Amino acid sequence: MKIYLPLDSAAVALGADEVAAAVLAEAKARGVAVELIRNGSRGMVWLEPLAEVVTQAGRMAFGPMEPSDVAGLFGDLAKHPKALGLTEELPWMKGQTRLTFARVGVVDPLSLADYVAHGGLEGLKRAVTMTAPEMVAEVTNSGLRGRGGAGFPTGIKWKTVSEAKGDRKYIVCNADEGDSATFADRMLMEGDPLTLIEGMAIAGLACGAEKGFVYIRSEYPVAIAVMQAALDVARAGGILGDVLGSGRHFDMEVRVGAGAYVCGEETSLLNSLEGKRGIVRAKPPLPALEGFMGKPTVVNNVISLASVPVIFAKGAEFYKGFGLGRSRGTIPLQIAGNVKFGGLYEVAFGLSLGDIVDKIGGGTLTGRPVKAVQVGGPLGAYFPRSLFDTPFGYEEFAGKEGLIGHAGLTVFDDSADMLGMARFAMEFCAIESCGKCTPCRIGAVRGVETVDRIARGDAEAKPLLIDLCQTMKSGSLCALGGFTPYPVMSALTHFPDDFAAKEAAE
Repeated sequence: MKIYLPLDSAAVALGADEVAAAVLAEAKARGVAVELIRNGSRGMVWLEPLAEVVTQAGRMAFGPMEPSDVAGLFGDLAKHPKALGLTEELPWMKGQTRLTFARVGVVDPLSLADYVAHGGLEGLKRAVTMTAPEMVAEVTNSGLRGRGGAGFPTGIKWKTVSEAKGDRKYIVCNADEGDSATFADRMLMEGDPLTLIEGMAIAGLACGAEKGFVYIRSEYPVAIAVMQAALDVARAGGILGDVLGSGRHFDMEVRVGAGAYVCGEETSLLNSLEGKRGIVRAKPPLPALEGFMGKPTVVNNVISLASVPVIFAKGAEFYKGFGLGRSRGTIPLQIAGNVKFGGLYEVAFGLSLGDIVDKIGGGTLTGRPVKAVQVGGPLGAYFPRSLFDTPFGYEEFAGKEGLIGHAGLTVFDDSADMLGMARFAMEFCAIESCGKCTPCRIGAVRGVETVDRIARGDAEAKPLLIDLCQTMKSGSLCALGGFTPYPVMSALTHFPDDFAAKEAAE
């Protein structure tokens, strides 16, 4: 008997370890041989812990499981009260286009044989037969853009580093996933770490780098442990070291951050990686020319690098065939907040925000009307229902004074206080600022004070807040100070009644 049960952090937080212990105890009591595989999550968080039992018809899903539900897995599965049907036939799974996350929840994360059986290493096998310029061109032609922030074209970064002069070059994976409603990096590392390793190895070969680092936030202990173990698997399997016996070398290691949000910004991350204080560096020089230890360095997000293997396995044109405009390929949507069906849903760019919230997310968990959706983490704009026809794409969101960022969506119902949310954005910036630049360091503090003046009914504070936001946007060195005005200005623009109500109450 074979049972899959996630080791994913969300599933563990919801009791997956207790369910796993109950499975082993029940099997022992019944004298039944059971193979329990701790896999990644399928992304349906509202069904976690989700157990999957292998049957002749396929993998049958059961959830959300509790230890008391385990005995039923050893009886008539069709009569189990938590039976959901075949996992792949569930509506959440059938509607997706899983490319980057194709193996997450499917394979044993630390089995190289399982990885290869499900298409792993096909991209790397092709890459070792190509020249560096050919590899860079493949990524460029795919249209892949950074999945962690502003959507910068990945191929341009790789080309710059590949052609830069330097006795050493580096590949750095930014896994300091600190935005609210984002968990794709964690889920990928916990559920399919070899994909990330394969992607980094390809990047190393393309750019002439022989060393890589995965910078993971300390709040991700499971991801850290799985990635460490996966590196051993990769070295034993020839993915790292002498890459697939090609005579070209690449190795990598895990480094753990200390919890500073600003270290998600690439230059702050590089300072931290070097053992320095995590503060923003002025640009130029760009990290692609003078990055880690002053050497040419590619800094890419987890999902960007994990998308590379499928591009090389299936070709740039295949990947480019998904999406719209300049937003090519797929995007792992992370749906959270006050939403009925929260989780990870990978789909091609182009769905409207309304379809994502109402059809995929199912509306609010409370059943109240959706008031706003914040896209792009704590620095993203609040979109009202009047903007729900916006297609999910980089330029499309930028045209509405928003950003996709890491594609985390936080849903709010009509009870949300948008003035309070604007204050939170300013306070968040004030707390997390590294202190490098004045608009961020001082502007956020003054911003909190100005929002409080509005809350007390001071009408003169509104134009001051607008001017302050414009100063922060133009004068900050990194996204923290530069993007904090987005949630504040969107709250002011789209939800004026929340601010007027404060004045009326006063």
